[in-house]
Amino acid sequence: MPWNKKFECMPVEKLQKFQLEKLKETVNWISKKVPFYKNKLKELGVKADNLNSIEDSAKLPFTVKDDLRDNYPFDLCAVAMKDVVRIHASSGTTGKPITGPYTADDLEQWTECMCRNLYSAGVRREDIVQNAYGYGLFTGGLGFHQAATKMGCAVVPTSSGLTERQITLMKDFGSTVLFATPSYALTIAERAEEMKVDIKSLPLRVGIFGAEPWSSGMRQEIEERMNIKAMEAYGLTELCGPGVGFDCEAQDGIHINEDHFLAEIVDPGTLEPLPLGEQGELVFTSLQRRAMPMIRYRTKDITRLRRERCPCGRTFVKMDKIYGRSDDMLIISGVNVFPSQIESLLLDIEEVEPQYRLLVRKKGYLDQLTVQVEGKQEVYDAGKEKRLEVAAKIAGHIKGMMGIGVEVELVDAKSIARSEGKALRVVDERPKQLR
Repeated sequence: MPWNKKFECMPVEKLQKFQLEKLKETVNWISKKVPFYKNKLKELGVKADNLNSIEDSAKLPFTVKDDLRDNYPFDLCAVAMKDVVRIHASSGTTGKPITGPYTADDLEQWTECMCRNLYSAGVRREDIVQNAYGYGLFTGGLGFHQAATKMGCAVVPTSSGLTERQITLMKDFGSTVLFATPSYALTIAERAEEMKVDIKSLPLRVGIFGAEPWSSGMRQEIEERMNIKAMEAYGLTELCGPGVGFDCEAQDGIHINEDHFLAEIVDPGTLEPLPLGEQGELVFTSLQRRAMPMIRYRTKDITRLRRERCPCGRTFVKMDKIYGRSDDMLIISGVNVFPSQIESLLLDIEEVEPQYRLLVRKKGYLDQLTVQVEGKQEVYDAGKEKRLEVAAKIAGHIKGMMGIGVEVELVDAKSIARSEGKALRVVDERPKQLR
């Protein structure tokens, strides 16, 4: 089965009973197999037997990214290397990479979680799926590949890049599903227009996008420019890769695979648990993974959880689209600003393309935000006055909606680098000692 009705539609009380059982098993497992967790649990005086409800997970220690780096590469691995069948890793652009070892059972679980994602998005056995996520150490490419293969789809493993070839194969092979980052989907749509390929007339009908935060406005932009349904995949290398959460036909929140991951929201300042409906930092605990389970892993993603009846019938808790990351948050004129907020406001402006960059600079003792965005061709054709008019319109819209003053620059067409993977949205030009 490409989806698991038993768990996806399980009554909440029964589901939480299952979660508690698996949580106790995981805590017992790591307390014996991983010295890092064994010492942490001992310091707190917590054992698996102390967990009598899901809420008791708050007794457990947090795990942060530096813990993974400090224990690089395999000191957090709970199995012998002879039992590891695959190893993924993050890019490691800000330090040592984050490793993700898997047992054979871990891979099976990951594949099932991904199959749920694909099925919920409307992918079926007869589909031809074009996988434009990067293959290799990055979890995206192979995570999507193994699920689509399991479902019996015809997989076109293009990987990311070579955009003209992507479009040619999409047309020649009749691809019906696209896997990619949302920013790369827009790059494909833009290049297709330049190649005079009417992407809207192709058999492509659905895309599953993830690996970077994206707004509802970007979803709408992709759907309109490609004439497809734009669905979401959410995950982290630290937990398994994509497959932690997914949206359904309602497109109203991301269902968390709760039989595999226990989700919490905590106050990012106090780290105290917050109730459903409150916005804060998302924290995950692995419930069934064996090679490298994570206990209360702080994702730095800012969102909220809500449990409500969904038209799709799933009972899994829903997560709002990621509002931003606590480590990406900018403070401009005393206001907390996330790149996704700026993106949403830019997408309200019909004279610009969805290609932007945020520059953070020092102006005296204050941080100054400059928004660089590309205008549509007719704006450039109309001359300098039109460009200044559009820039003022954007600055006014941001001021009116967020209460902050920003500088806006309409930059030359195609001057902002197109993404083939995760888009670089924020460029911090402040001196390091002043950040």
